[in-house]
Amino acid sequence: MIKRTLTAAAAALFLSFVAAAPAQAQFKVGVVDMNKVFADYYKTKDAEARINEARAAAKKEMDDRLEARNKILEDINALNRDMEKKELSAAARDEKGKQRDDKIAEVRNLEREITEFKNTRERQLQEQAVRMRNGIVEEIMKVVNDKVKAQNFDLVFDRSGQSMNGVSVVLYSKDNMDFTQDVVTDLNKTKPAAGTAPAATPAAAPAKPAATPKK
Repeated sequence: MIKRTLTAAAAALFLSFVAAAPAQAQFKVGVVDMNKVFADYYKTKDAEARINEARAAAKKEMDDRLEARNKILEDINALNRDMEKKELSAAARDEKGKQRDDKIAEVRNLEREITEFKNTRERQLQEQAVRMRNGIVEEIMKVVNDKVKAQNFDLVFDRSGQSMNGVSVVLYSKDNMDFTQDVVTDLNKTKPAAGTAPAATPAAAPAKPAATPKK
């Protein structure tokens, strides 16, 4: 969602500009609810669905790595129990000790990989979300600007924006000043028919596959 903050100084500047305008001049102001535009634009929903799918895939990859680590930890615990058996020969105990040390080194490497995967994947998902959002913003603003030019607006406010006091910047506007629905309608003209797959969006690069526990 877009949130635009208009400071008190900026608002005062705008009011002084309007007051200074000649009485005969026609100053045309419009408003758009950008929150509604984003929410009702079909590409916003598509982007959110793709990001959720990517997050689910990342979680599955992380779970696989954690499962592999837990399996190695179980093997280490089993080797420790075997080494405590009194009937075990010294040679056998040494062999199991070597196996345990190898497992410990393996689990440490896997834990480092898990940390790297988590950080890398989170960054990739964030970058993917930003790319999608920027593309949507660009498309929305093109439609808004086209309507601004076509209807000769002098100034347009985002009625969903909030001031520093946490209240709407636009406290009141006449219904005929709001062209939100016109923007939404134009944006959704390109919506694919039901059952048609939307255009693919570049996904984040795949992360390194999970390590396979040594046998």
